Amino acid sequence: MQHASLPISISQITKRYGKTYALDHVDLEIHSGEFLTLLGPSGSGKTTLLTVLAGFTRPDGGSLKFGDTEMVCEPPHKRDVGMVFQNYALFPHMSVLDNVGFPLKLRGVKPGERTQRAERALEMVRLGGYGSRDVEQLSGGQRQRVALARAMVFEPHIMLMDEPLSALDKQLREHMQIELRQLHDKLGMTTVYVTHDQREALTMSDRIAVIHAGRIMQLDTPRALYERPVNRFVAEFIGESTFLPVQVAAGKATLAGQAIQTASPPLHDGPQMLMLRPERLRMLGTDAVAAPSANVFDATVTAIVYQGDSSLFQLALGDGSVVGVRDTSVMRVAAGDRVRLQVDVQDTVLLPAESAG
Repeated sequence: MQHASLPISISQITKRYGKTYALDHVDLEIHSGEFLTLLGPSGSGKTTLLTVLAGFTRPDGGSLKFGDTEMVCEPPHKRDVGMVFQNYALFPHMSVLDNVGFPLKLRGVKPGERTQRAERALEMVRLGGYGSRDVEQLSGGQRQRVALARAMVFEPHIMLMDEPLSALDKQLREHMQIELRQLHDKLGMTTVYVTHDQREALTMSDRIAVIHAGRIMQLDTPRALYERPVNRFVAEFIGESTFLPVQVAAGKATLAGQAIQTASPPLHDGPQMLMLRPERLRMLGTDAVAAPSANVFDATVTAIVYQGDSSLFQLALGDGSVVGVRDTSVMRVAAGDRVRLQVDVQDTVLLPAESAG
């Protein structure tokens, strides 16, 4: 059951509540068949943007197209959009099959065909044979699958999902992330997914739009977002980081007076920030030979936190700056030990100093 899909074009979409912009002149092109995630903290505007796509929120200005068709003034029921909500929004008085078939009933599909299509949708989400059950008899993960089957049963061109896994426990949530992505790949629908969970976004998405204060900070692939964020907000929201002040003069960067090589040439002179990912750093013994394509700093271990699959080390550099290092190696060190900190040049990423947002 391969569904048709449509591209989505968002141009200069705005939505204000009083003097506050929930959406501040948003531009976004979503490819046909793409799995795109809107990622941001509470109040960032991601859910407002999703409800604009669904037709539940009318923007104050701008254009929204599904394919070549302008949709800003179209009511929700004419948008051919499937929607999966955070709280599932299932009807408790209906059986599983009747819940799934409800969108078809609204569209006037005859009972026989309705049953066939609802059963086929349940098979797609691995709930074949569950049609006669009451919703109240289902687990959280099963209810989420029913909500998903209901959203896709009428074969929409576009699927919208608003934090659909947030009510599930960690293990089930991670399992459902993989299932949802596999189902998306099988059906081929354009999918827009809202979450505040950065790991979930990295796991599931073709691209991620990081939203803050009603604006898209960065739109990129998961790898590019993680490895090359454009500013400090994105870097902090996607993964763990340490930020150290760097001075750039005549195109050369220095940290605490020590010259460093960077992944990309500095864009301008003046103060900037060095972003360090804890799992990309390596501790060496004081007499160890560092890699030639690396920056190396003398450091002192100040704290060690054992976390099962790895340990998190806090290191103090010569100027007092504190750096976190996540290490899975068998190197034995204790608080107070002197070590060397190695940072590969490709992981030495500078960000604008003013982007502390």
